[in-house]
Order: sequence, then structure tokens, then C-alpha cells
Amino acid sequence: MPEIKATINGNVLMGSAGQTVLGLAQAHGIEIPNLCHDPRLRPAGACRLCLVEVAGQRGLVPACTFQVADGMVVQTETEEIRAIRKTVLELLFAEHRGICTTCDKNGDCRLQKYGYEYQIADTAFAAPEANGNGKNYTTGNEAIRYRPEKCIRCGRCIRICQEVQMDSALTFKDRAAWVEVSTAFEMPLNDSTCKLCGQCISTCPTGALYERAAGGKGQAKDLTRTRTTCIYCGVGCQIDLNVNGNNQIVRVTSPVGVVPNNGNLCVKGRFGMEFVQSDKRLTTPLIKRDGVFQEATWDEALAVIAARFNEIKSAYGADGIGGLSSAKCTNEENYIFQKFMRAAVGTNNVDHCARLCHASTVAGLAKAFGSGAMTNSIDEIKHAGCIFVIGSNTTEAHPVIGLAIKEAVVRNGAKLIVADPRGIDLVRFAAVHLAHQPGTDVALINAMMNVIVSEKLHNEPFIRERTEDFAALLEVVRDFTPEKAEAITTVPAEAIRQAARLYATAPSSSIIYSMGITQHTTGTDNVLALANLALLTGNVGKESAGVNPLRGQNNVQGACDMGALPNVYPGYQSVEDALLRVKFQQAWGVALPEQKGLTVVEMMHAVEHDEIKALYIMGENPALSDPNLNRTRKAIEKVDFMVVQDIFLTETAEYADVVLPSTCFAEKDGTFTNTERRVQRVRKAVVPPGEARHDWEILCDLAGRMGYPMAYGSAAQIMDEIAALTPIYGGISFDRLQTAGLQWPCPNRQHPGTKYLHTDRFTRGKGKFHAVAFQSPAETPGQEFPFVLSTGRQLYQFHTGTMTRKSRAIHQVSPTGYVEVHAEDAVRLGIADGQMVEVSTRRGRVTTPARVTTGIEKGWLFMPFHFCEGPANALTQDALDPVAKIPEYKVCAAQIRAVP
Repeated sequence: MPEIKATINGNVLMGSAGQTVLGLAQAHGIEIPNLCHDPRLRPAGACRLCLVEVAGQRGLVPACTFQVADGMVVQTETEEIRAIRKTVLELLFAEHRGICTTCDKNGDCRLQKYGYEYQIADTAFAAPEANGNGKNYTTGNEAIRYRPEKCIRCGRCIRICQEVQMDSALTFKDRAAWVEVSTAFEMPLNDSTCKLCGQCISTCPTGALYERAAGGKGQAKDLTRTRTTCIYCGVGCQIDLNVNGNNQIVRVTSPVGVVPNNGNLCVKGRFGMEFVQSDKRLTTPLIKRDGVFQEATWDEALAVIAARFNEIKSAYGADGIGGLSSAKCTNEENYIFQKFMRAAVGTNNVDHCARLCHASTVAGLAKAFGSGAMTNSIDEIKHAGCIFVIGSNTTEAHPVIGLAIKEAVVRNGAKLIVADPRGIDLVRFAAVHLAHQPGTDVALINAMMNVIVSEKLHNEPFIRERTEDFAALLEVVRDFTPEKAEAITTVPAEAIRQAARLYATAPSSSIIYSMGITQHTTGTDNVLALANLALLTGNVGKESAGVNPLRGQNNVQGACDMGALPNVYPGYQSVEDALLRVKFQQAWGVALPEQKGLTVVEMMHAVEHDEIKALYIMGENPALSDPNLNRTRKAIEKVDFMVVQDIFLTETAEYADVVLPSTCFAEKDGTFTNTERRVQRVRKAVVPPGEARHDWEILCDLAGRMGYPMAYGSAAQIMDEIAALTPIYGGISFDRLQTAGLQWPCPNRQHPGTKYLHTDRFTRGKGKFHAVAFQSPAETPGQEFPFVLSTGRQLYQFHTGTMTRKSRAIHQVSPTGYVEVHAEDAVRLGIADGQMVEVSTRRGRVTTPARVTTGIEKGWLFMPFHFCEGPANALTQDALDPVAKIPEYKVCAAQIRAVP
């Protein structure tokens, strides 16, 4: 936008066309009082506090809606303006029946702030009669409390629900002085379209909307805020933990204007932190004696582990031990874990849950582009011309990225294509919905490419200059017509053509996917097909485009980056490369194993064959998260010796011989790396419970007892070692991460980080097309098991529920698991909504409530996997992708019947 020059209160300021007076003033540190303004919302001009004088205008104008022009002269603090503002405030205080001294918002209330500044004492206006209705839409809600006597009717809560969240759960009711915020028809909040994101709380300028659980635990002025990174999904939302003098996290807030979430949070980020101070936290080491856990000292527990590991190494070799690191732990802890396994134990048998979610992403994108990470940034999504979401229920699994997609469509006119077997929330905003049968992604994508090539919509200059092996792709897609794909996917051929044209003709098209693409025996092929589609249209190496896998956990990207994988050291440096191995041997001062190790599922199978004798599991819960659960549980019950290091006595920890209590994210310093490759700070906000220790400290202590000394003074010192050995992290250090973090590759301390990848050349040189032919899933429906079952996440829970199921607000809306079944199938089988049903596969059977819906196709079932009651993974199969070794969670043959 062109620059303009304006004068505010005698100060000549530079701005841009389209900027409001308020925006220009705030950009230059000039405060103009306001109550109805939130930079995330369209300007409303409702509160009239921001009135200013503009030379040439007949009257005062609202600064939040009035745009600056070149040469404009503005006054914000004349006597007339201050008198009007004082009158407005007196009117507001006449209706405001809250008392600051007993209000939780005391010290962080805009109305209180301006009341003091303008010395509002006794108001000249009579207070209106209180509303006698008495109905409050938040009554009984465990998350949110609305206090109408503190409400100034600014409408920000309603607007943020409509404009940002786009759920329209809130509205005004009644008239004049009795106006209040409510839901449609005054229904209870949990029965409305509300997603419990708490955005209404985040924008409320007074104490009218507040977290119910925070009430009475400390006023805002007395709380200490610590900036850190959210522990849940891979978005990496920046949050402030508000802590009182009793070491309690009272509430979670988020600063507007900070990437990647701009003050927006989901239900888990705002209301899912009760686990930190749960009375179920582990506080002391436990040793199992005669089948019963007994408390032990750290010396006792670590001595037992060191002795048993050394015994097993001597008897069976280092490869008789396997280790699972954790996407919940910091980069520094993952680095130390893989170093412990390789240098102290002497094995490459190290893996973590990325194997179960995005191993095929790393394998596929590395083959096509040379780098297995998200190519672009979250902030670019809202500017894309077309967005192709496939295999991602974004608004539930990555809600804040879901907001960016909705903004792109509603505000910026992007065309949205959604490919998903279910009628997920994003379908409301889609130009095209492709409800393809689970496991048919390659057929769908190849047919789209057939259309693009046959209609000459492909980017020939890009293909010629920046790619290779285009001819091989042509051989596969030339005859794979939409009609052929329709027979496989059930998607109408014309819908496939429409989607292909939208994607190919947009100025920039962004592919967004998640585990609906990766968790298949053909997961690597699915990823390669998407890479082919992006290369074919030249949608790589430019802004608001690319291939963008959404990582499922807070640090699954970082755990991969740190080498918590059986085939690579930190920075994806191969363990089988002799030169790289020498580099790490010299740095770590010990000989390292030459062959790659076993993956998660392979380790469990190796236990069955007596090849793995011991397991060290840090922050993972395979007894609930692994596929074919009954088989996994038999393996961890069989293994000779198992150590679990965690914050709770999880389902997996119950099987352990020794359990070690560790600190959670709120009790430690370190870094996470989010889905867009952004390395972000994690900061200690509260004191850990009991004798819990940091994971890296435990590992270093244990390594020393096993004869390999490891000693660090801080997490920052560990990051310095990471940077020295990992080229993509070469410029990363704690002192450079104080604000927004840095996106890798960041090769040196002068480098600003990389917003999007492959700008001028691909990491591997040229982008490589791969000839990917459609293959059926490992298991298909038949007479005995006629349904297709898929598993996945839901909005209110996370992974195995270890953290989210400690939240009262979340438990209120998501107390148990369920299975989705189409309404016609339910009628045919005599299944009523909410009725208990039995779901069975070749591996097991579970009982769970039925959720009857038309949001899923006939013949298909869906179950969330978060619940230990009726665990979905007792049904899933452990057939593996041959390249990435990822299990096929998303497709298996199943049966469902009503339970009398």
C-alpha cells in the first residue's frame, strides 16, 4: 500500500493508505481510549470513546473507523473531546454495577483504567432498574461465566464469535437498559453452536466474561504472567500462564498481535491446563515389587535402572534395549534422549509418536523436495487464492489454523476444496466437498492431475525449469480419468473436475493435510501424490502456496528435528552415513552404532520375538495410542524390564517396573518447534510437584550411572550443542527466541529464519515427480465386517486424554467416546442415538455409545481414539507403510451391532 503522511497531536507520522486513525496512532505509541475495538475485528465505532478531531471535518469522528489521508491533521486530547469521553464513561458507569475491589479483572480492566484516568466518581446519571429476567446462558457451564451487571454492551464477544470464530453462538437479547448477551432462544451455552474457545473472554474489556474456574483465585493485578508455548497441537500458540501467589495457574490468556495465533486459542489451550496441578501428578519415583508399586528415592530408582540396562547390554547387546522419546517434551529433552540411547546405551532403537502420525510426511516430502517439513507459514494461509484441505479436520485438530482457513474464504475470497469422508465443519465454507471413500486418496489426486494435464492447466515453465521425471508422472495419470476415479472413490467425476480447475487456476494454491493422508499403508504414496500436484501447478516455493502437513502434537516437528528417529541424527543426518557418524562420534566422544534402529511398532514386534528385552518410554502412552492395542499391551506386559518417565501414572506406566516423575511444560525452560518450523520458547511458570525432575536432568543422571557422563547447566546450554551439530538449527539460541521465535532453516546467527521453503531451488536441487499408482488399503470390507472404520481426533480431547481429561470444562462436554454411524445404517440395524453398541474388527471388540448422524457416508464408521473406556485402537490394524513404517489407523473392516 502507498505511504501517507499525517499529523497527530503535532507529531508527523508515516502510515499507509487504508489505515485508520486509531491504527496509525497505536502503531506510533499514541493511546486513544477505546472499549469496542479489537484489532482482530472489523471496526464498529460503537463505544464513542475514541472520538477525535480531524481538521476539515464538521464534527468529531470515531478514530477506529475513520481512515487516514495524506496531509490529515488530527487532535485526540482537546477539552471538548475529554468532556465527551467523560460523559460517555459516566453513562457506562451508571449501568455498570460491578465493584472493582471484588472483581477478578481488577488491574486488567479497560473500563476501570479509563474511570481512573477521567476520575469518574459519582455519576450524574441514575442507574437503570436491574433486569428481572434472571436467565443467564452460562448458568451451569464449567468453562465460562457471564456477569451481566459488569457488561457494557460493546458487542465484542458477539462480533468475535461471528467474525473470527464464525460460530455465531452469541447475540443480544432484550432492549434499552435491559440488553444482555445471550444465545439464540436463550439456550444453555453447551447446547448452542459454541465451541468453548473462550474468544469472548479474550476480547471482553471488563470482567463481564471470565473463566468460571478462575473466580476468586486472584485478581488480575496480583497475577504473574509468564509467556510460553501451548502444550497441545502443533500450531504453537503463544500463551500467558497467569499464576497467583499460591503457585496456581489461575487462567490462560494470549497476547493479540503475536504469531502464530494472534491472541486466539481453542478450548484446550484456554481451559485444558488443570492437569498441571492435578492431585494425580506423579511426585516420587516408583519401583514395582511383587507386582505392587512402592515409593522409592531417586538414588534407588536410578540405580535399579542402570544396573538392569547394563545387565541386558552385557547379555543381549545394546540392541536389546529400545527407547521411545516424546513429542510432548522439549527439543532439548528429545536431543538428550536420543543422545542417551545412542551414546550411553549404544543403539539406534529410538523412535517416538511421529512414527504413528507423520512418518510418511517426512519420507514423502524428503523424496519429492528434499525436506520433510511444512513448506509455508501459518500466516500465509489467509492470503491463499485456493486452499485444498485433504485428510485434515482442521477446525477440530488444529482449531487456530482452522480460523485462518475460514478467514481466507470469508474475508479474502479464497476458494476452499475439502476432501474428507465426513461432513466436517469446514464443509460449510467449501466451494467443493469431495467425500471420498477412506483409503482412496491417490485415486482422487491422480484424477485431479489428469484433468489439469488434459486441459493444459499445468505450469509448463515451472516443470521444465525446476522439476524432473515429469514423463513418469504422465504415464500414471494420462488414463486415470475422473470417471475411473469415481468408481473407486465414489466422488462424482464432475466434482473432481471442478476441484482440479479451482486448484490449478488460482494465483496461489495451498495444500493442507494431516493424518487422514499419512496414516495408511500407502501413506508415503499419498504424500508423494500431493507433492506431484503442487509441482504440476508450480505451487511450491512461493508465498501462500506449498504442501503443508499439520503436525499433531506440540513438538512432533521438533522431536523429529532432534533425531528421535531410528535412522537419523539431529537435523535429519543419516546414521548410516560414515562421515556424519564420525562427526557425532567426535562430538560425543564415543563409538556409535552403524545400522539404523527399529521403529515404534517394530520394537513391539521385536519384544514378541525376544529381541528387545527392555524399553525406556519417556512421555509416550503406547498402551492406548498404538494400533492393534491388544497386541501392544501383550508386548509391554511381556518385556523383561520397562521404565516409564511421565507426569501421570498412565495406562502404559501401569505396566512399568520403574516409574520416574518428570516435570510438565509449565515447570520447565526449553523450546518447542511448531508445525511451520518455528522454534519457540517454553518458560517455567510454576514450581513442579514433589520430587519431579526435568527429563533431561534425569537422563543425564542415568547416563552417568551407566558410565557415560553427560552434564549441562541449563536447557540453553543444550540448545547451543544442538546448534553446533545441526545445520538447520545453526543460528538458533535462546537469546534470539525471546519474541516470535525463528523458523528453520536458520544456518547462522545472522540469519532471520525461513518463512517458506524452496524459493529458488529445492533442497534436493530439483523437485522430483514420482509415478504413484493407486493401491487398495490393507483391509477392505466383506461379509463378516461390512463397514469401513476410521479413527481420529475430536475438538475437546487430545491424544490419549492424559491431560485433557483432567479438565472439568472439557469433561462436561466430552465425557466419553462414541462411534459415528450414518442414520440409514442405524435404522437398518436398530440403533438409536446414544444407545450402547458393540464395534468389532478382526483384532478386538469394544462397547461405546452410538452417535447417529448424516455427517458420514453410509457404510462408514468413525471413532475418536482418546478414551480408555472402549478404546478405538483395540480395533485398528498394525499393517505398515513399507517405506515410513506408519500403521494404517484410518482404514479397517468393521462390524457394528446394538447392545441389548
